[in-house]
Amino acid sequence: MLLSEYGYWGEELLGPITAFDREGYESVFATPTGKRPRALPPSLDPGYVDPPLGRSVTTPEVAVAARELDESNRLDAPLSLSAWLPERPYDSEPDHLRRLEAYYRELGEVDADIEQYDALVIVGGSGPIVDLANNGRVHDLILAFLRADKPILAECYGIACLAFARDWEDRRSIIWGKHVTGHCKEYDYKDGTGFLGVDFNMGPPPYPLEYILRDATGPDGRYHGNVGRETSVIVDYPFVTARSTPDSFLSGEKLVDVLETGLRRYGW
Repeated sequence: MLLSEYGYWGEELLGPITAFDREGYESVFATPTGKRPRALPPSLDPGYVDPPLGRSVTTPEVAVAARELDESNRLDAPLSLSAWLPERPYDSEPDHLRRLEAYYRELGEVDADIEQYDALVIVGGSGPIVDLANNGRVHDLILAFLRADKPILAECYGIACLAFARDWEDRRSIIWGKHVTGHCKEYDYKDGTGFLGVDFNMGPPPYPLEYILRDATGPDGRYHGNVGRETSVIVDYPFVTARSTPDSFLSGEKLVDVLETGLRRYGW
């Protein structure tokens, strides 16, 4: 379960992990540099009104459970992607060819490492905009799971990682031709996009995820916003995508269905 170090949305971790705990799965957490992840404060506040929706998106029960999870010791020692995966060298670096060979050699070791895992989850919130979406190591981890034909669940702004994950040979998005959902334009903030660890209000999100997903899926795929519907979860194997906070529990359940019953398509 991959989390941002700049803040995750509480329910978007709670939903999947509740389904996994119920099945007896072991959940392993990771962050870009091994720093302990923390929930975004509004996601733990049932009184916080989501501006685009005009209502609270966090029930009192979810707020309590998400806070208990965030304050537990389960997230105390996440894996560090920077220690686990190699970084692709710049073309301008000295001895570039040897460095590139070493990079691919180390990626082969990552392929062996992930045999112990059954699925990858990218938890959403505003934090992934900062340190997950265009993180090369995140992309390489996603590609490793893809090569191993293992399912990948991405939520909310974490879905940008799928759009940007590309093999350097053809540079085409891995969701080309796929059906996905994700944070729709109607649900984007006009102001107030915030992150943990920085005193900065970005205003609106720096990119409209819906437009990126529409382009990344190409003419034979499709983005599904499902605006007005309470939930939006799409399964187009190996990908499970969840639009936003209300979809967190359903997305976890659908990933379990993928693993346990062989579900390959859902939601369109």
